[in-house]
Amino acid sequence: MLIMRLLLLLAVLSIGGSAILWLLTGNPRYKAWAWRALRATLVMLFVLFALFAIERVLAPVA
Repeated sequence: MLIMRLLLLLAVLSIGGSAILWLLTGNPRYKAWAWRALRATLVMLFVLFALFAIERVLAPVA
């Protein structure tokens, strides 16, 4: 669980840093990178939540 929190913290920092750099410089490359990082983070969170749900459903069977 600690590793997941650290990865989420790194994702939030990278997205925020890219957004701030985009606001300061106006370079669209930073905006595109922040958008890609946000989408990847959301996909990984949905996969993680799905795994937790599957574990919750299948745990009583075992």
